[in-house]
Amino acid sequence: MSSRKGQKNAARVVREQIARERRRKRALWATVAAVAVLVIAGLIGWSVFNSQKSDTFTAPPGANDAGTGIVLGSGKVTIDLYEDYLCPVCRNFQETSGPTIDKLVADGKARVVYHPVAFLNRFSTTEYSTRSSAASGCAAKGGKFKEFTDALFARQPAEGSAGLSNDELIDIGAGVGLNRDDFGSCVKDGTYKPWTEKVTDDASRAGVTGTPTIKVDGKDVADRSPQGITAAVEAAGK
Repeated sequence: MSSRKGQKNAARVVREQIARERRRKRALWATVAAVAVLVIAGLIGWSVFNSQKSDTFTAPPGANDAGTGIVLGSGKVTIDLYEDYLCPVCRNFQETSGPTIDKLVADGKARVVYHPVAFLNRFSTTEYSTRSSAASGCAAKGGKFKEFTDALFARQPAEGSAGLSNDELIDIGAGVGLNRDDFGSCVKDGTYKPWTEKVTDDASRAGVTGTPTIKVDGKDVADRSPQGITAAVEAAGK
C-alpha cells in the first residue's frame, strides 16, 4: 500500500510540475503578446505622426541645393556655420570670428552656408529660436539675410526671456532696408517656419549637437578662433 501511495504522490507531484510549467508558458506568451501589441501600436503611432508632419517646405532665395542653408560667396572652400539666434556663444563667435569669415568670402577663398537652427526653443517662452530663424528666411527673400543676421545678434535677447516680439523683428528688418509690409507679412505668417524645421532636422541628422558648429568642407573645426578658421580654410584650399 505504501508503495502505491508513494507512486501516487510522485505522479501528483509530476502533474503539478507540468501544470505549473504550462501556466508559466501561458504567462510568458501573454507577456510576449502584450509587448508585441505595444510595439505595433508604437510603430503605428510613429507612422501617423510622421504622416501628419509636413515634409513640404519652401527654401528662401539664396539657399543651397539641399535648401538647408543660405549661401554667401562663391569660393571653392565651403564653410558651414550652424548657429542659433538665441545662443550667446554664437553672438560671441560672430563678434570675434565673423569679420574673418566675411574677409575669406570677400577675398574669394570661401563661401559660407548659414544654417539658422532652432535648438534653443526651450530657453524661450515664445519659441524665439524658431521665430527668429524663420524671420531670417524672410530677410533672405528680401536680399538682406546677412544684414538681418548681424542685427539680430546685436540685439540678442536673454535666454529664458520671451525674446524679441514679431513686431520687434519686423522693426529690425525695416532698419536694415527690408520692405516693412512684405517682410512683416512674411514674419507674421510664419512663412519659413517649415524651412526652419527642415534646417534644424537636417543639422541634427548631420551630427550637429550644439551651436555654434563650424565645418570646413564637411570637417568639424575645433579651433573657432580667427586663426583656426583661416588655417582650416587654407588647408582645405590646397
